[in-house]
Amino acid sequence: MSLRVAIQTDPLETADVTSNTTFALAEAAQACGHTLFEYQPENLTYGHGRITAYARPMTVQRVVGNPAIFSDRVTLDLRDDVDVILMRQDPPFDMGYITACHILELLKPDTLVVNDPEHVRSGPEKLFPLAHADFMPPTLISRDHAAISAFRTAYKDVIVKPLYGFGGGDVFHVKPGDNNFGPLIDLFLGRTTEPLIVQAFLPAVAQGDKRIILIDGEPVGGFNRIPQKGHARSNLAVGGTAEPSDLTEADLAICNAIGPKLKAQGQILVGIDVIGGRLTEVNNTSPTGVQQVRDFTGRNPASMFWQALQARLANV
Repeated sequence: MSLRVAIQTDPLETADVTSNTTFALAEAAQACGHTLFEYQPENLTYGHGRITAYARPMTVQRVVGNPAIFSDRVTLDLRDDVDVILMRQDPPFDMGYITACHILELLKPDTLVVNDPEHVRSGPEKLFPLAHADFMPPTLISRDHAAISAFRTAYKDVIVKPLYGFGGGDVFHVKPGDNNFGPLIDLFLGRTTEPLIVQAFLPAVAQGDKRIILIDGEPVGGFNRIPQKGHARSNLAVGGTAEPSDLTEADLAICNAIGPKLKAQGQILVGIDVIGGRLTEVNNTSPTGVQQVRDFTGRNPASMFWQALQARLANV
């Protein structure tokens, strides 16, 4: 079945064809014979009951520095002109992102939006794991200075990060005795009305922060992201190195616990982060790592994604 696919994403002109997940999904769709369009969040419009996107017809190619060939923009009615929308722009998970989720949610049941925006907006990446606290490291989400200070006193070695950040941005490892803890908290709280997240530091991060890809609730593979020496952040975007890794019994226990919920909520492509058998994030906005899993395991999550999606469409 040939599909018309619109991808809401950051501009693909600068995508790294060797690692970018959105590119890999588009490439796999094209291999299935699907027609591709690309547009940015600012090209999404609601007006007079219609939801439209000012989009570019696109053909992707695995050419470094030139990942896609675009035709002139056209206005797509996202209810009538396309079958599937991939919501793939990077966070921040701010009101702009949430508004786009609300608008795309209105397309149900006529157009399939992946991941389901209703559950993306109601299950942010660092909040989703709270429903599975037994798998998490000790965690605090608060704006209360006393509560934050008490947590640090209890665990001493902590990670401080914004609740709605992404890609390892503004993540700080605060060691025992570091006098910058108070000013850092003041800085975080002074620039936003949101709470922040503080977690007990997991020394196992030195052996890797594992990214596991789940397709329609099922784990298909993972890899370790190793931080640079002397650093706590292992995200590839901030200098982490990808290495192969098998899934442990602890990893699979986490996947088995959260997988059915992800599947039921239409979260077809999800990347979870696990450090030393502890769940830290459930990435459902624009999860990355598909090409790394393919390279390390020989399994192709991008192709599996389209198989799962077509199975859903066949059952509608």
